[in-house]
Amino acid sequence: MTRRRDRAQPPVGTRRAAREFAFRVLFEAERGGGASTGMPLSAVFTRAEGAMREGDDTFTPLNEEALAFARQLVEGLDTHRAEVDEQLRRTIRGWDFGQMAQTDLNVLRLATYELLHTDEPHPPVIESAVRIARKFGGEDSGRFVNGVLGGLSRSLPERPGT
Repeated sequence: MTRRRDRAQPPVGTRRAAREFAFRVLFEAERGGGASTGMPLSAVFTRAEGAMREGDDTFTPLNEEALAFARQLVEGLDTHRAEVDEQLRRTIRGWDFGQMAQTDLNVLRLATYELLHTDEPHPPVIESAVRIARKFGGEDSGRFVNGVLGGLSRSLPERPGT
């Protein structure tokens, strides 16, 4: 009999996979008992990492580099959440966070953190966010996320590679 762990895919080392993992950690924290039970985001990340390492097929297996990047995103957002939320409030006009789908909001939070606090070029950050929004969000999520992040990117000072 083949165990789930034996059938596991080889680890993935892409930033896109790491971003998706970080998004899923945020989603679990919001829905599955993180924020609602007072569990710190770092503990939700550790729980998700453990599930991934045990072969839980709901998580794409990440190599160590991708996992470190996912951790950087989650910890960075946790540290800078107030600033990220304020930037989003200034960028998204006519919507408040209570009106938005949690999926879209969490994708936007992660990408906004990355646009503000990393040296990643904006186009791949936005492209990954749009793909995650399309995969996990509603019919118009990709378009909405693209519009918000495109506007945000245009309002930020240019960096090399963006």
